[in-house]
Amino acid sequence: MKHNPMPLAAPLFLFAACAVTPVTASSHSDAPLIKQDPQANLTDVYAFVGTKYDDDATEVLNVIVSVRPFSDPGDGLIYERFADDARYSIHLTDPVTGLETMRYDFEFSAVDENVKNPDTILSYGRGAEVGPIQDIGDARQNFTQSYEVTKSVVTRPAFRFNNPFFAARFFAARARPVLVEDGLPVPPPNVGPRTTPAYNGPDGRAVSGAASLAELDDLTAQGIAELSDGTVVWAGPREDGFYADTPGIFDFLDPRIIGGDSPDGLGQSGGGIDGFMGFNVLSFAVQIPLSQLDPVAYNNPLLGAQEGVGVYASVSRPRLTLRRTGQGARSAGPWVQVNRLGNPLFNEVLVALRDKDNYNQSTPASDEDYRTYAENPEVAFLINAVLFGTDGSGPLATTGRTDLAAIFLPDVIRVDLNTGPVPLPGDEAFSRLSLLGGDTAGWPNGRRPGDDVVDIALSAVASGPGYDPITVVGDNVNANDQLYNRVFPYLGTPHSGPAVDQRQAPVVAD
Repeated sequence: MKHNPMPLAAPLFLFAACAVTPVTASSHSDAPLIKQDPQANLTDVYAFVGTKYDDDATEVLNVIVSVRPFSDPGDGLIYERFADDARYSIHLTDPVTGLETMRYDFEFSAVDENVKNPDTILSYGRGAEVGPIQDIGDARQNFTQSYEVTKSVVTRPAFRFNNPFFAARFFAARARPVLVEDGLPVPPPNVGPRTTPAYNGPDGRAVSGAASLAELDDLTAQGIAELSDGTVVWAGPREDGFYADTPGIFDFLDPRIIGGDSPDGLGQSGGGIDGFMGFNVLSFAVQIPLSQLDPVAYNNPLLGAQEGVGVYASVSRPRLTLRRTGQGARSAGPWVQVNRLGNPLFNEVLVALRDKDNYNQSTPASDEDYRTYAENPEVAFLINAVLFGTDGSGPLATTGRTDLAAIFLPDVIRVDLNTGPVPLPGDEAFSRLSLLGGDTAGWPNGRRPGDDVVDIALSAVASGPGYDPITVVGDNVNANDQLYNRVFPYLGTPHSGPAVDQRQAPVVAD
């Protein structure tokens, strides 16, 4: 990898000191600075209990993280690549305090090297040979990216001196690397049926919805790598599994997001427009055997006593990047966190503009700094003012929302490790509305692909703090535009470039 600025054994207080520098950057579009850095912009974190990709007898914690929002499948000829000067991280935490206990860091090879044939314009389809790519890195795949994974276990002292200097100097928590493996394969993008046929069906469109490893396309399956400790990893292009009428929501609640006549609640009849339809993302993922985890007791505000872990993701950049004429950029210095994401929508929908960038450079252990945004949600004020035509003070409760604070803070996805493998989209027991649909295995009890987190969150805002009655509110987008796979890495097959038109003419009113 191009950049290795600081040994992972360095005390964590050094990382914290770096994170307060003014170099900051999560849903798809949640903060001003990270909007300028799409390759580091996190879109979604999924975390749930399942089984190992090739062994139903081994239960694992699945964590899948996506970055690079609004990736156009037809954006040739380079297509999207993971940044080679970023550190993409999956953090496991204490679910109560948000303090990190384990971390997996993904670092990727150069974006402008590793080509078989530098004398062509094509990254895919013409390397040492010309033709369709059959296997990751074969002679037809000209550019190939790989990555390394570092696993670190965080240790903390059993006691501390009262003197804060000595406590910080000698007894700070340390992240100790226990596993480093490199040269792991990244599947190519879905260029189209003539270049990457394994992804696509006879109609030229991506085929998804695999229920087993045997049904998974070859390119995706070849990207699954098992590490020496039994952890399984994957990284590559995926279909964007998030679905919502975000354009309608942020245009002062366009009537289409709540229109229609549905007995199940406002915004449930399916008349909205998915603002993420047809787009891809870049994703990285792990399967961690449950036997490697130490669950912690915590209270789920909706389900009571549980035992598990917290999960969030972050992306970091080197503190300094020097751009040089006629040469590649050079990065140096310690890592600086530019983005983080735990629960869906917290920063995007609850945190005010003044603190969005601050949130992205902080950690869940300091999330009490953002409690006011959960307890006094502006989104409730806006719904009152726009939907009910009031001064914003009611009927939805806009203050004292300790219920929302209990769901979102600290901002980690809490996963009960005692659930057993959870229902997934396509299973009879799965409900996109999670608890609202009688399915206790979805967000905010972990998060699965297919959980309709917008409808769940809006319903919580509308129903709390008493939740009697429960008012189901949504955005009228009730399903993703692509089927999810039901085997690791779970997210759908990336859309094919020629099969998706992101350049349609605007709708003209009659």
